[in-house]
Amino acid sequence: MLKLDNVTKSYGENTAVQAASFVIDKPMMIGIIGRSGAGKSTLLRMLNRLTDTSSGAITFQGNDITHLRGAAKRAWQSQCAMIFQQFNLVPRMDVVSNVLHGTLNRCSTFSTMFNLYPDEDIHRAIDILERLGIAQHAPKRAEALSGGQQQRVAIASALMQDPKIILADEPIASLDPMNAQVVMQSLRDIHEQDGRMVIANLHTLDTARRYCDRVIGMRDGAIVFDGTPEELTTQTARDIYGADDSFSEATTSTQIEARDPRLEKLARIAAQ
Repeated sequence: MLKLDNVTKSYGENTAVQAASFVIDKPMMIGIIGRSGAGKSTLLRMLNRLTDTSSGAITFQGNDITHLRGAAKRAWQSQCAMIFQQFNLVPRMDVVSNVLHGTLNRCSTFSTMFNLYPDEDIHRAIDILERLGIAQHAPKRAEALSGGQQQRVAIASALMQDPKIILADEPIASLDPMNAQVVMQSLRDIHEQDGRMVIANLHTLDTARRYCDRVIGMRDGAIVFDGTPEELTTQTARDIYGADDSFSEATTSTQIEARDPRLEKLARIAAQ
């Protein structure tokens, strides 16, 4: 279904992604792991065409999407929905309207400006919210919801696009463990029940092992591992994260998270 052939992204003399190649031949749930700055987010942004490649090719179902422009590019982005760490919702807008934003690619400018949506789309948005367990919050402002609930609203908006691929860029990095579990299980259910491909950037090995069918490890912009969760040995983790000999299976999640500057303070507090 999806093929990357030596995809590279450079910013001047700095290479964010270096000759990334892999093939996904059926809908799967795939986790991309690695330290901050490994190139995970850049890779997803190239898949969604938010960022252009410097070289290489990306094809989906035999169609080259690497150089799409204009309407063709927007059509691809509607088929390749993106979920971000910071939710990308309109805080003061109600939840159901935020979900309906997933239809913007096929709505007129007039309809968008005045929040005029077909009844069919409104009912579908509520059905998706019901599926994700947050339909009761449909009339509330998005800013009134917890972080985990807001991320499920973002997932609902992505589902409104009816995409073939869902890309999730660190979807649980800012969530507490309970909400993180709910969000990851929601993504897993979407893959299993809808047969959609889900590709998620993740911080910890534990999360990748629990929810993913396949794991891709990146280090310094290059893919250094591509295999099943069962193949993620301690030595493999050392190769991905550049850990020293003190790296152990028992401390995998804690050490990886502590290396992320955004979570370092939280890790110190949790250790006290």
